[in-house]
Amino acid sequence: MTQPFSGAAEGTSVTHKVVVNVFVADQWPASLPAELRYDSTDPYAVCLSLGGTSTGTVDWVFARSLLSEGVSRPVGLGDVLVIPPHRCHRHSVRIIVRSAALSAGLDIAASAVAAFLAHTDRAVPPGTEGLHIDLDRVVAELTAGSE
Repeated sequence: MTQPFSGAAEGTSVTHKVVVNVFVADQWPASLPAELRYDSTDPYAVCLSLGGTSTGTVDWVFARSLLSEGVSRPVGLGDVLVIPPHRCHRHSVRIIVRSAALSAGLDIAASAVAAFLAHTDRAVPPGTEGLHIDLDRVVAELTAGSE
């Protein structure tokens, strides 16, 4: 389930509503509402925001390139791994998120991920991310605590 492209003509942001099937060890799978989000002010990152949990919303922010590469081959190290559709889950992209306490498999329809990525590519074509970074803002944020 996806929502149409919601970014401005310049493509400043993209939001797709999706359903995520969550798999956690020793628990029954659950379907939760979620959003895939992208904003050109943070052009290298995407956010997967899971809603409907007892603790509120949970956000994972990771590289857009990780998600993009993960639709065709397994990628990732550490806290986020992306696995493309294959014989065990033919129609979904699996994102595995890990913390020190637990890990979970998150299945999202491959068609929803592809549509989301196509919209992010129109907003900020891959390879042009550096043109969208506000270096003055970044420097100000980095130096704010040093005064």
